[in-house]
Amino acid sequence: MKQFACSNVVPGCDGVVTGQTDDEVLDAAARHAADAHGMTEVPDEVVTQIRAGITDA
Repeated sequence: MKQFACSNVVPGCDGVVTGQTDDEVLDAAARHAADAHGMTEVPDEVVTQIRAGITDA
């Protein structure tokens, strides 16, 4: 299992998403970004930050 803490990109956000693979975590992070932060698209630089912040859960 892998995870990403949104606070790595958005200070103060307590959202954490998980998945079996990096791609699953990215998909969950995109859904979180839309639901919690109103982002309709995730810019490439944010995807890079998310990938860098994915850890083993």
